[in-house]
Amino acid sequence: MTLRERKKLRTRQALIDTALEQFTRRGFDGVTLDELCEAVEVSKRTFFRTFASKEDVAMAPAQDLWAAFLVELESAEPGGRTLLELARDALLAGLEQVGEEGWAERMSLAYALSQRTPSMDGHNRHFCERTTQAALDILERRFGLGGPGDPRPRLALDMLVAAFHQAMAAWTGTSGTSGAPGTSGAPGTSGVPGTGREGLADRIRETTAALPAALALTPAEGGAARVSSP
Repeated sequence: MTLRERKKLRTRQALIDTALEQFTRRGFDGVTLDELCEAVEVSKRTFFRTFASKEDVAMAPAQDLWAAFLVELESAEPGGRTLLELARDALLAGLEQVGEEGWAERMSLAYALSQRTPSMDGHNRHFCERTTQAALDILERRFGLGGPGDPRPRLALDMLVAAFHQAMAAWTGTSGTSGAPGTSGAPGTSGVPGTGREGLADRIRETTAALPAALALTPAEGGAARVSSP
């Protein structure tokens, strides 16, 4: 990268780190954009060259992950995998790309903020829809999947997103089945997850692996559930 590009990257990272620290400490609505820019010593013009809003900077760790997912999906080869497996592996490869030092902590803070900030939750939903549509465009262009009247690619991507959200809840300890990010041997999980970014990758593998059984789960009389045979 050029010197200018490195400077822009450092400014972007400083905005993300400062925003997450101040939003977590003072509340999302308790920090104005002017205060955030003053803390990083940048102008609002510089801020808006990098981010569209306070919500945008707060959700940057997650947005970086899904942007990397789209890049990986663009170059992924089927290799005999199902679409869900292909998309899962693209997400895991994207996680490898964005998993620089400190990313796991930033992602955890962003997720916690989104859970208690309505405007961030709404922003995240819009971003999720845009990302899903971008992924569908890639699948149709590269593999001819998702023509008119075919809901299967969309359903596969929606299942991946649902599995990711469940993985995030488990990884951050908000699902009732896991400890904080980086803990291992949490009850209710298969195997021993790794730490940090690796821990999230383990959770993603676990939740996507559970999808077939979830689709086959059948309520039974008397409150006992059973899993139907394929």
